[in-house]
Amino acid sequence: MKLLLTSGGITNGSIRDALIDLLGKPISESRALFIPTAQWGHPSLSPVTARKAIAGTPPWHMSSLGWESVGVLELTALPSIGADRWVPWVKEADVLLVDGGDATYLYHWIRESGLADLLPSLSDTVWVGMSAGSMVLTPRIGNDFVSWPSAPDDRTLGLVDFSIYPHLDHPDMPDNTLANAEAWATTIAGPAYAIDDQTALKITDGPVEVITEGHWKAFPA
Repeated sequence: MKLLLTSGGITNGSIRDALIDLLGKPISESRALFIPTAQWGHPSLSPVTARKAIAGTPPWHMSSLGWESVGVLELTALPSIGADRWVPWVKEADVLLVDGGDATYLYHWIRESGLADLLPSLSDTVWVGMSAGSMVLTPRIGNDFVSWPSAPDDRTLGLVDFSIYPHLDHPDMPDNTLANAEAWATTIAGPAYAIDDQTALKITDGPVEVITEGHWKAFPA
């Protein structure tokens, strides 16, 4: 897959340009599926925030960028409807918009739904992650970011070889400081990035490209 891993979504022109480059066509000609599943695993989120995210109500905006079409793919529902229904929906989409919440809960349902098995075949699909939607592709998220009580540990999909500390210096998250990110990085057995909401990590076939109008820091292994 082609990856655009963000902390806050498509928050500035540089990240939007990176998205269009990955799509290979305008947003207005691209079909999107929005995945809100991670929200259900996080104690600070609710049916109200899920509705706002699906509708693209500020500060949520990924679903309201001007797509040709946008639908909702709720991973918890997929096992009950059968792959013959939902797999074609995913294959027809140009982009998966994967919302934030709890990354371990999202990881659980990516596997339980069968989406994890489908991902290797989606070579032309763009994955746009926001917060947990980005972190779920990493090997580990660190215990600080595990809020789902049923999570066995902090492991996630490991489709990329680095971890992500999101929302760096966010005004509404006073604990997300660079000092705390540095302490977090010492607990991660591998390379990592701390990124703010104006930064994204773009991955195709080569090395990670940092797209930013904000600030970030890389932590070597």
